[in-house]
Amino acid sequence: MAVHSSFAGRSGVRVAVIGDRGTGKSSLIAAAASESFPDAVPLVLPPTLLPDDWFPDHVPLTIIDTSSSLEKRGKRNDELKRADVVILTYACDEPTTITRLSTYWIPELEELEVRAPVIVVGCKLDLQDENQQINLENLMTQLLQQYSEIVTCIECSAATLYQVPEVFYFAQKAVLHPVDPLFDHERQALTDRCLRALRRIFVLCDRDMDGALNDAELNGFQVRCFDTPLQSAEIMEVRTLIQQQAPEGINRHGLTFAGFTYIHNTFLKKGRPETIWAVLRKFGYNNDLKLRDDFLPVPSNYASDQRVELTNEAVEFLNGIFRLLDTDRDRAVQPAELDKLFSTAPESPWSDDPYKDAVERTDAGYMTLSGFLSQWAFMTLLDPPSSLANLIYIGYSGNPAAALRVTRKRSVDRKKQKTGRNVFQCYVFGSKNAGKSTLLHSFLRRPFSDTYTPTMVEQYAANIVELIGFNVQGTRKTLILREIPEDKVKKFLPNRDCLAACDVAVFVYDR
Repeated sequence: MAVHSSFAGRSGVRVAVIGDRGTGKSSLIAAAASESFPDAVPLVLPPTLLPDDWFPDHVPLTIIDTSSSLEKRGKRNDELKRADVVILTYACDEPTTITRLSTYWIPELEELEVRAPVIVVGCKLDLQDENQQINLENLMTQLLQQYSEIVTCIECSAATLYQVPEVFYFAQKAVLHPVDPLFDHERQALTDRCLRALRRIFVLCDRDMDGALNDAELNGFQVRCFDTPLQSAEIMEVRTLIQQQAPEGINRHGLTFAGFTYIHNTFLKKGRPETIWAVLRKFGYNNDLKLRDDFLPVPSNYASDQRVELTNEAVEFLNGIFRLLDTDRDRAVQPAELDKLFSTAPESPWSDDPYKDAVERTDAGYMTLSGFLSQWAFMTLLDPPSSLANLIYIGYSGNPAAALRVTRKRSVDRKKQKTGRNVFQCYVFGSKNAGKSTLLHSFLRRPFSDTYTPTMVEQYAANIVELIGFNVQGTRKTLILREIPEDKVKKFLPNRDCLAACDVAVFVYDR
């Protein structure tokens, strides 16, 4: 497949070059900038800019030369903490500088907690004694196995310009197309989050929903990601390769998900992560393998007594999703079915607090339709970006801006004696052992328990209620109870923004 990669959202890459004195740091930088070997260079060069037209991704590089002297260690450490990527040099004609990589420099980076990727560069290749040649492949294997922060090793010569541009290309590539989010080195397989992202992309491209990409769908994927169609011979080549290497990757309908992931895994093993990133970024993913902010038009300018809710269009989509999941039509879905629903998301959003125990379930632990819709309303109340992102992950294909709306100010609702809100938040106050948690459990139709467990953190309960006799537009609304532990009340009450989000308060006492 053709490759055309791009990277949005980054204005530049900052490279710090470190290593023993005399290893060729400054000469390497000067040779890259001038495309010629310098007759003389200062001990430490000023910051050097490689413009955005030097590399295919069109992102400029700022290269920071550093001193190896102890007196300048503080300044060097500051630069390392600011760097997006580190180039660590040794001299091919000085074996002692190679030993110093693992005895001094890498421990130094670990002590400083530098999280940037590291490129190990052997300089002065033209001066290497043929009788003292170091096997780069063996060195690279040892370093990569020992230090996860090292992403690649390369040898170069500033005097002959051999592989000088490649050094900085690999440095930029390590930042713009990182391997770690994609590949689990211990398991030697794609990461779970990468597989989830690829699964979503596969499902979106599988327009006839038969579980495989036919030739037209595969070609559509290729054009969308790389702006060039596949020729018939290329499609046959892909099919033949997968039939030979991963037979489960092809069936009578076309390329299965197993085949789709095999192709991407192959690109990684060939050292071409930029190909996978080109695909992921076309579908909106950032380096954390989550949707980028520019794909999530979430309202941001609203008053503290307003809130973000799902629109009717989004709720109708969720009703349809629930009907698809509820294959036995018992108006409840199993945990495994919910896990499958979120298999195209980076993770299941409801596995942890405050969501995991906040809505109604059946005695068997299945989530009801009321619980399902309440959970989405609850997530939208607490975290609108996450709610919108997860709508998109599970297949919402409408305009993302049409999925959320901002409610009218409560002060206006009171003045007009009418509200269009669909979600109401109720704060539950009370002393310890007064029955606050029991009230929440009862709201979710859970059996009463005599066992007292003190509430250490805020708890929530969300459910749909029928409103009768109130001046509201529609009678089915979502009510979210928020239990405030007694020892948190003094800090909570002075916070006006927190109080403004409260539609009604309940004070519980033990009679």
